[in-house]
Amino acid sequence: MPTIFRSPFPEVSIPDVSLPEFVLHKASRLASKPALIDAGSGRTVTYGALLNAVRRFAGGLVARGARKGEVLALVAPNSPEFAIVFHGTAMTGGVVTTVNPSYTEREIRAQLIDAGATRLVTVPALLERVRSAIGGTSLRELYLIADDGAAADGVMPIVALDGAPLSGAPMEHAAPVTPGDLVALPYSSGTTGLSKGVMLTHRNLIANILQTTVAGELDESDVIIAVLPFFHIYGMQVMMNCGLWLGATVVTMPRFELEPFLRAHQDYKVTRSFVVPPILVALAKHPLVGSYDLSSVRRIMSGAAPLSAELAAEAGTRIGCEVVQGFGMTELSPVSHLQPPGRHRPGSSGVTVPNAETMIVDPVSGESLGPGADGEICVRGPLVMAGYLNNPTATAATIDSQGWLHTGDIGHVDADGYLYVVDRLKELIKYKGFQVPPAELEALLLTHPAVADAAVVALADDEAGEVPAGFVVLKAGQTAAADELMAYVGARVAPYKQLRRVTFIDAIPKATSGKILRRVLREQTAGQSRLAG
Repeated sequence: MPTIFRSPFPEVSIPDVSLPEFVLHKASRLASKPALIDAGSGRTVTYGALLNAVRRFAGGLVARGARKGEVLALVAPNSPEFAIVFHGTAMTGGVVTTVNPSYTEREIRAQLIDAGATRLVTVPALLERVRSAIGGTSLRELYLIADDGAAADGVMPIVALDGAPLSGAPMEHAAPVTPGDLVALPYSSGTTGLSKGVMLTHRNLIANILQTTVAGELDESDVIIAVLPFFHIYGMQVMMNCGLWLGATVVTMPRFELEPFLRAHQDYKVTRSFVVPPILVALAKHPLVGSYDLSSVRRIMSGAAPLSAELAAEAGTRIGCEVVQGFGMTELSPVSHLQPPGRHRPGSSGVTVPNAETMIVDPVSGESLGPGADGEICVRGPLVMAGYLNNPTATAATIDSQGWLHTGDIGHVDADGYLYVVDRLKELIKYKGFQVPPAELEALLLTHPAVADAAVVALADDEAGEVPAGFVVLKAGQTAAADELMAYVGARVAPYKQLRRVTFIDAIPKATSGKILRRVLREQTAGQSRLAG
């Protein structure tokens, strides 16, 4: 019999309602309470105003012909309007594909085509890049979040908190959906390969909101800082959707800058801070931290990349609160493991969330392993995605016939049910918590006229966690400088995907697996590589 590790928390009841109905269920009762605050300006959106804006935006979409299942692309930094567009679209029965606003024109176009997006919402600062990206896509309408309502040629403005001139009659009730209908389509590289559309349903997201908040013991008295991007599943679910469902106040920031981040904690009395390890490094070590009052912070949660027990302890001692990490991935909606408040264990990612199961399997034989044995971490439950969009092969390679999602991470569960992640089976680079698929960078290097072969690996970095490094074989008679190749790739990808090193070698080792290949290449870096600033 397989060894299955279950949650110590009681199961939760998952209602069969739409995501916006579920998330905004407290909006009428808490109508005058701040739901969302823009940290920089102090602009505040109450729960009553949020509900009204969501209904008006949804009504405007319907008036312009929006139909159930239609995909809207949202290309914008964190702001109160992000939540309005996301839930207004969901209210119509539509699907939101969230796009990284740092993406290049090439990357935006690829996601729009793959997702089949027909509508897109963006902000003035990104309009030129978005316009350059939409050629050859299925996009029919382009909307701009603009406070002054100023229209650009061929673009329909959305006035903040009003929806005009998109507005039709406000939708009082969400369009009928089934729990299995799609509502979100973020993109992830999964365990290998290029970025893929992760199909998340109303039930997936509702289930994980309940799983996360029950295990995390948050409530409507909390003030949550939302500096991690809403386009990423961590920001979308753990900060935006969990926070609004709780009736908490969510303080949004469009990007991380240390001084404004600290000031927001002090000014808004933040109680819950959700971060990634590079931010924790600053909290633990930067002298500026001592200039701000962070005494309101009850807990700091780190995710998206591994966190060392030593760094967590150092930051926790300095701030005066628990600093813990969890485990999850986009394909798990995203949280599968959390630390119970007051019972966290250093170095662990916590216990299985309610209504979910964990199994550790031998990555070669597939045999289930018992407590303490390292193997691939597998998770099953209502948090598991519906699959990868238009990619049944990748779906079948990730979710087995028994419903277990194979995460591509290696770890073990102790006798008390706590998970420890120790290694990575999947071929991904984690740069400051963002996924960088080596295959994408390798493919780009191979399009350079001087490159015969290439491989990309992760190198350890104190600040970023890992950085992408390229190993390149040049064609006979061709020359190219490291800076030239890094610039060539950098012009075609978002900043976090850029190569930080290039090493020229005579041949790429032909190893039996990508993991072995990357280990061999890392061992060849000494004295051969050039580091980019």
